[in-house]
Amino acid sequence: MGESQIIVESLSKTYRVPVRSSGLGAALKSLMHRSYHDVEAVREISFSIASGEMIGFIGPNGAGKTTTLKMLSGLLHPTAGKAQVVGHCPWERKEDFLRRISMVLGNKSQMLWDIPPLDTFRVLAEIYRVPQPTFQRTLDELVALLDMQDLLTKPVRNLSLGERMKCELVAGLLHQPEVLFLDEPTLGLDVSMQARLRQFVAAYNRAHGATVILTSHYMADVVTLCPRVILIHHGRLLYDGALGDLSSRLAPFKLVQVTLQNGNGDESAEIVLPQGVDLLERDNGRLSLRVARAEAPALTAYLLNTYPVTDLSVENPPIEAVIDRIYTEEVV
Repeated sequence: MGESQIIVESLSKTYRVPVRSSGLGAALKSLMHRSYHDVEAVREISFSIASGEMIGFIGPNGAGKTTTLKMLSGLLHPTAGKAQVVGHCPWERKEDFLRRISMVLGNKSQMLWDIPPLDTFRVLAEIYRVPQPTFQRTLDELVALLDMQDLLTKPVRNLSLGERMKCELVAGLLHQPEVLFLDEPTLGLDVSMQARLRQFVAAYNRAHGATVILTSHYMADVVTLCPRVILIHHGRLLYDGALGDLSSRLAPFKLVQVTLQNGNGDESAEIVLPQGVDLLERDNGRLSLRVARAEAPALTAYLLNTYPVTDLSVENPPIEAVIDRIYTEEVV
């Protein structure tokens, strides 16, 4: 990894939101004396991201993820704190800064509805002053990676959601940004299309060394692409580190799935397990067990030596369960 491409220091954003009671009287009163409530969307978060890193930026709805990305891309001014992205203060919106970043929103579109994607791409190339040879070379590369040659000349309104998302990614990458903000890029897509877009993002990162910050409620996106995660909740940073370490810290156990030969699936037959092993489920010869991580090797050896095992697997607990515990209990 290279030097820090993104540096965030005590970044905060507070919204001043008007509030009033229901009813005509309250509406008339608010015309003269409006009341406000301060909402702290982001609270003094700090982190740094090296050039070429892919980071999962996760948290529940309303945690402050999109607000943070909008500050880092220069769309919002913070209430307090500092940030530096590719050597620039984002909210100064300097031309050199804007040419070196891109933001793709899964629930927003920059494609023009009634014209083919190719026409939009040409307009964007002019806006970013991409030379024609560079534009054509980059477009050909992205189209090949996304397998979307047939989409270039169809009106955008005739494309499926997954096809439009491919076009959004191409539109955001035509000027070859150094930093890419992806906010829910697989939102609403089917499983197959999600996998294809993940493969594309990984390939683009390897080919160009782009720094990527990804937000997604699909943990498969984060697990596949991001070795490191930054987790925020209620605007506060709760965790910054390896995703695997987070799972180990909050779920210090393994799940062991074992299937016994026919004849040992009798629910009345006694299964003797070592102390400290929990039997979670038993169904027709298949046992689901929970054991401390350090004891998993000893348990598997015991099972293989004691019972007629036909299948055995040792798994980490689902990452969704770990993340849900953080969201509900705010523990890390």
